[in-house]
Amino acid sequence: MPHIERAAEIAWDGNVARGEGHITAGTGAFSQLPFSLPTRIGQAEGKTSPEELLAAAHGGCITMSLASELTSAGTPPGHLDVTCTIHMDEVEGQGHQIVASHVEAVVSADGVDDAALQAALAKADEGCPFSQLLKRAGATVELSARLA
Repeated sequence: MPHIERAAEIAWDGNVARGEGHITAGTGAFSQLPFSLPTRIGQAEGKTSPEELLAAAHGGCITMSLASELTSAGTPPGHLDVTCTIHMDEVEGQGHQIVASHVEAVVSADGVDDAALQAALAKADEGCPFSQLLKRAGATVELSARLA
């Protein structure tokens, strides 16, 4: 695999309690996504957070990895619906930390039984750099998949 670099630009105005920032993808895929502390820890109110972006990144990575594993097994998916939820909590002596990522997949693929799906999911987890990053950081990564 080639060396990959991606960037985002973040602008912030004000203090952490009352300030607000915007995140823009270096590729132009998204622009000026608003985020703030109140919407990070409370109601989102249409704004994003670093945790939501991590959930999108981990979920996207697992989705692509699972599609690859199913295709390699000769049973390419017709459709994948994946939800990823990142959990941040207070860890004694460490402050707020990402403690878990829960990924749930609903898979439509001809010729796949549950055993083959679970095997593909395990391989997808092993091949997903975000899963490996989270695990090395001490977070729990839980995955589940079921056939549609």
